[in-house]
Amino acid sequence: MATSTLGRVAKALIAPTLALGATVGLASAPASAAVWSSCDQWGSTTLNGYTLYNDIWGSGAGSQCIWANSGTNWGVWADHPNTGGIKSYPNAKKVINKSITSMSSLSSSYNVTVPSSGAYETAYDIWDTGYKYEIMLWVNKTGAVGPLGTSQGTVSLGGSTWTVYKGNNGSNDVFSFVRTSNSGSGTVNILPILKWIKDTKGWFGDVTIGDLQLGFEITSSSGGLNFTVNSESVSSS
Repeated sequence: MATSTLGRVAKALIAPTLALGATVGLASAPASAAVWSSCDQWGSTTLNGYTLYNDIWGSGAGSQCIWANSGTNWGVWADHPNTGGIKSYPNAKKVINKSITSMSSLSSSYNVTVPSSGAYETAYDIWDTGYKYEIMLWVNKTGAVGPLGTSQGTVSLGGSTWTVYKGNNGSNDVFSFVRTSNSGSGTVNILPILKWIKDTKGWFGDVTIGDLQLGFEITSSSGGLNFTVNSESVSSS
């Protein structure tokens, strides 16, 4: 489960600095120099309407560096040990700030290149403005990773079939949609998923959607692995 903006701030204030090890080169950077890069635990920047976060928030993390050519073309090199527990959620955030009923559409396209080893998932992390509800859309996963909560069965929504999980992390409700087949690229029609939660299941009301993040929730990447967002787009009306 990825952390919210509030969660990241809280962890930065109360948690001891992680032992990130020696600074490493940006092994995942393209041949042309990236316009921004950072190996800082909480490194962030804003590019063409997207906010990028390195977001190394879990305990026992190793080294991780993020680079970006734009808010929609970026990647990370991560070397996290082969132990349990989420180490990081490097991501790009787009702010929506629209209620579910006020939107006629909300969708996102993505194209990622991910390693065949390690333990991680590529996931959208969607939050209401009050950070009471978290909706995760797992589009691919590898290794020993699993969502929070209990299975609610499968459902076909937004152009894909998902296994749905419902849980609570002690701070907020979490609704995870795990795609039944891995996909490195595609388009997700997000609004029908939100309406299904609201209207069919009644798990929340007409909440205002705030942050829409796409990134890699990494549990392990021993030896150093590259994760790349080749392209991304978010559209709402």
